[in-house]
Amino acid sequence: MSDFTVTDFFKRFPDDDKCLEHLWSVRFGAYTCPKCGLEDKFHRVKKRPVYECQCGYQISPMAGTPFAKSRTPLQKWFYAMYLFTTSRHGVPAKELQRQLGVTYKCAWRMGHEIRKYMTDVDGDDQYGGHVEMDETYIGGSKRHSQKSYKLDRSHFQDKSIVFGMVERDGKAQTYVIDKRTRKNVEKHVSKRVVKGTTISTDEAPCYQFLSKAGYAHGTVCHETGEYVNGDTHTNTIEGFWSRLKNSIRGTHVHVSRKHLPKYLGEFEYRYNMRKSPKWMFERLLGAF
Repeated sequence: MSDFTVTDFFKRFPDDDKCLEHLWSVRFGAYTCPKCGLEDKFHRVKKRPVYECQCGYQISPMAGTPFAKSRTPLQKWFYAMYLFTTSRHGVPAKELQRQLGVTYKCAWRMGHEIRKYMTDVDGDDQYGGHVEMDETYIGGSKRHSQKSYKLDRSHFQDKSIVFGMVERDGKAQTYVIDKRTRKNVEKHVSKRVVKGTTISTDEAPCYQFLSKAGYAHGTVCHETGEYVNGDTHTNTIEGFWSRLKNSIRGTHVHVSRKHLPKYLGEFEYRYNMRKSPKWMFERLLGAF
């Protein structure tokens, strides 16, 4: 993980003023006042988290960020983001509550705001290499093999269905879907995967359209024990699912369908930055 330690964090951001100064620098810097047209004439207003031009025009660096309208000190927000980017398995609200000294309700809200921010910063890329696709079931009370799609639907009625794509040696994207149908899969594939791309899947019916849609589609049949067929396999996406589920069970125990997309976004961000962990925190700090 990152070499940026807790000690380093507090040296860099010893108080709210330093955090606000960073926000102003990355968001506005040498800013031209929209009122008077002068450049870089802003100064910090004493005892208020805003900057003011010499003409009186004021700007809040926190507006439009996860910290807007929050009474929680800015340094605690920055430290919470640091915790999210130095953890391998996520940060539960109880841990934030303990580390930050805030109420559970506040910690819960902060966690969700940071997850949404991580999702926005990560974004969704276009795929053009070798892509693996799969779906899995998350949540609920019953545990069954995600490949047993011929089982009665009652086995999965309390679970959320997640469709995922991973480019070999690249990034992951995930989406909560209502049903394992061609329509739900195709709308994401057509938007994110370039025609002609090589795609590996299992033999689920929802992928049968791929060849006719212009993709180089290869399959493996897990029901017969086939997991690799030449260069065709779904081991990468299966590994992503395994890490995701282990992290949810070990850290959060249970995630509701309503908030699942935020948790998926958080784990995508961490997975997609796995080759440069030292930049996880820096990327969040620089994306305001």
